[in-house]
Order: sequence, then C-alpha cells, then structure tokens
Amino acid sequence: MIEIPAPLQPIVTFAHPVLMWVLFALTLYAMYLGIQTRRLRSLSGEEKKALIQAKVNIKHHQVGAFLLAFMVLGAIGGMAATYINNGKLFVGPHLLVGLAMTGLVAISASLTPFMQKGSEVARVLHMTLNMLLVGFFGWQAVTGLQIVQRILNAN
Repeated sequence: MIEIPAPLQPIVTFAHPVLMWVLFALTLYAMYLGIQTRRLRSLSGEEKKALIQAKVNIKHHQVGAFLLAFMVLGAIGGMAATYINNGKLFVGPHLLVGLAMTGLVAISASLTPFMQKGSEVARVLHMTLNMLLVGFFGWQAVTGLQIVQRILNAN
C-alpha cells in the first residue's frame, strides 16, 4: 500500500467528492444551456437574438468539454484515492455507476460532430444519454455522501 503523508491525506480522501459535487452543479448548468440551445432552433425575433447574444451554444460546448475531461479524471482519481487509502477497490454500485457515467459522458460528447451536421437522431440520443447521466449523478451524489459519512465516522 502507498503511504500518503499525513497532511495530504484529507486532500487525497476528499478531493474526489468535492470535485464531483462541483461537476454535478456544472452538469445541471450544462443541461440548462443545452435546453436553451435547443430552444434556439424554434425561436425567432428578440428572444432568439438574446440567446444568440448570450452565446448559450458556445457555453454549452465549453462546459460540456470541461465536464468530459474532469468527469473522466474525477473517476480515475476516485478509484486511485480508494486504492491508495485501502489497498483495493470496493466493487459495488457506486463504482459501477461511476464507470457507467464515464462511458455515458464520452458517448454523449462523441455525438457532437453528428449534431453539428444536423442529425436529429444524434440530438435525441445526446439528450437521452445526458438525462440518464443527470439521474445517475444525483444518485451518485447521495451514495457518495454515505461513503464520506462512513470515512468520517471511521476516523
């Protein structure tokens, strides 16, 4: 087992949960931006002009790219911290759903070029995967808090 210096142990232990809560909030913001981007397709007039000026589509892509990168890194980091602290991974629902989420965010992001070419199937699949991702993320937030509570009670 790798020995982490005492001053760094709280950082290694709690970096993953803190990052994931930030990413969960950003995921909800990305969903809001995605809904606004979707609305652009059916609006006209001043409302459409306001959304274009707000650059909701660009912000949606930027937040999505950030989420892709940091969700993958967060999943790896969470597994690494668990392994470093315990010498093993705990294979259970939290780990398995986290791995599924990592795959979902990657697949969702990979649909971007098809959506840019006008594929309605890609758009619907992107939205469906992301709604599933938001649901999984909410569940992960709850189970993650339970894990953090167990860690705090053990110390």
